[in-house]
Amino acid sequence: LRMSAVLGIGNALVDIIIRLEDENFLHRMNLPRGSMTMIDSEKVNTILRESAHIKSDMAQGGAVANTISGLACLGVKTGYIGKIGNDEFGNIFRKDLEEKKINPHLLYGNSPTGRAMTMLSSDGERTFGTYLGAAVEMNPGEISPAIFKDYQWLVAEGYLVFNRELITAALDIAKKQGMHIAMDMASYNLVENNLVFIKSMLKDYVDLVFANELEARALTGLEDPKDALIKIGEICQMAIVKVGKEGSWIIRGNEIVKVNGIAAECID
Repeated sequence: LRMSAVLGIGNALVDIIIRLEDENFLHRMNLPRGSMTMIDSEKVNTILRESAHIKSDMAQGGAVANTISGLACLGVKTGYIGKIGNDEFGNIFRKDLEEKKINPHLLYGNSPTGRAMTMLSSDGERTFGTYLGAAVEMNPGEISPAIFKDYQWLVAEGYLVFNRELITAALDIAKKQGMHIAMDMASYNLVENNLVFIKSMLKDYVDLVFANELEARALTGLEDPKDALIKIGEICQMAIVKVGKEGSWIIRGNEIVKVNGIAAECID
């Protein structure tokens, strides 16, 4: 992978990280613990107002943007396609990419830059209220195949299933250019609500799929992570099921490997 260049495409978001004192806040905001729920700008403002007394941080976010950032920190050549607003949050996002030497293939929309209200429970579980903003304005006609030619891998986030034409177009360009395609399943409720479409994408385009335990269960209907892994491996060439502090299960063809987690203090 170090010798490969990796292009990411996803929802360009700025994370606003709120460290919850208790679970009551999630109930009041009607956000299911551990899920990702789409919210509007009014709900963003409600969360900000109701959490004003709680410690919060801000960082460049979006599932694939985070993955690309991690790869860039490991020395991999990377690029990122996303859409931001012409505002302070958009400037924060672009600056963060540039500082990490990630090629910013960024588009500008009419709406404000998207934000992910990221609520951390005391045990490290994360619950997201996501306002897509400008990110949702990205359309297939704006994705230039020329961008893809400098890369060997495309990493797409499952959250893009909310824009089916866009993700299909991106995967199609990558496939026609002979790229490898990786996808992260993003959220269990997203998988449940888009199951037929997601299975079709995995079958037709994806070489490598990542899922956590809940997402793997939603994808296969199987409780045991290893059983779910084997089932997903029948669809994709390679699959990884993440099992929290226990590490990950990996399958490629008939080969199954367990990678143990590294003992660490849980932050999220």
